[in-house]
Amino acid sequence: MIGRGTAGPVMVAMSGGVDSSVAAALLLEAGHEVIGVTLRLWGGESDSGCCAVSDVDDARRVADALGVDHHVFNLGDDFDRDVVGPYVDDHAAGRTPNPCIECNRHVKFGRLWQRARALGFNRLATGHHARVVVRSDGVRRIARATDPAKDQSYVLHMLGQDVLSGLLLPVGDLTKAEVRRRAAAFGLRTADKPDSQDVCFITNAHGRHDFLRQRISLTPGRVVDGAGIEVGSVDAVELVTVGQRKGMALAGGGTPRYAVHVDVPAATVRVGSACDLLVDTTPVEGFSWADCPVDGPVLVQTSAHGHVDPAVLDGDVVRWPAPRRRVAPGQSVVFYEGDEVVGGALAR
Repeated sequence: MIGRGTAGPVMVAMSGGVDSSVAAALLLEAGHEVIGVTLRLWGGESDSGCCAVSDVDDARRVADALGVDHHVFNLGDDFDRDVVGPYVDDHAAGRTPNPCIECNRHVKFGRLWQRARALGFNRLATGHHARVVVRSDGVRRIARATDPAKDQSYVLHMLGQDVLSGLLLPVGDLTKAEVRRRAAAFGLRTADKPDSQDVCFITNAHGRHDFLRQRISLTPGRVVDGAGIEVGSVDAVELVTVGQRKGMALAGGGTPRYAVHVDVPAATVRVGSACDLLVDTTPVEGFSWADCPVDGPVLVQTSAHGHVDPAVLDGDVVRWPAPRRRVAPGQSVVFYEGDEVVGGALAR
């Protein structure tokens, strides 16, 4: 089942993209026994992510070119239960979910890691742009990638010592341009393949509105200002995100107005100015830690490629040194020490 090598066996999660293709090739080149595994997660339409049938085919062909075994694991039930279901539930409750993070948490580094261990693998590799560093005390942490434009440490913030002890991230020290050059040098068909975009189960052709309306009742809502005066409407209050400016039928022009609060039970969105979005604190919940919980000064990132801001973590509240834009409920708030991830939580 496992190819020959001298540096020990590694299961490589191959999505069909260039990063995981090069990860497998680099490990093979380094003498590892490599087996490629592709996850079949979504049985519906997919034209923008990493769940299309063509992606499975690309991964298989790369594995063939490298001369390693390739297998497909059907984790569709796990994906539907732990990613798609919560995505729908969050929208129904007025939260803004991040399904890619939940897929990493529950499927790629949850169910897949369990299966890898059951099959006798102590090491799992992916094509994520991040690094695993070992501190002087032996604690492992996710750290930022060499290529800041492609850094994915934010979406891996939930990984603890169990996974980090066996995780390999072979492309984390390479820029994206270097990854593509390596792929071309290895003769891999994915060398020029575009990066996956957006949520894999939301198609460009039909979009989020169509996806959700097939699963929940979408509620037309009214838009009010800070005084409670009705100033517009929305087709579906469940689709509005805190901080959103477009997509609301607002009367009149003038100063731009943004969604500052979403109340799904009342079918109401409150809007205000950019200043009305500013807050001094962000309450958080659902913590996950690389090792031990931290408290006090941290660096905080609140979106996949957002700015990093200094703050103080005080229990279940992030305190900002100066007012900053509100974080939409449901979004991940990730804590760093320098370039190293110490943990994360969800805004509420």
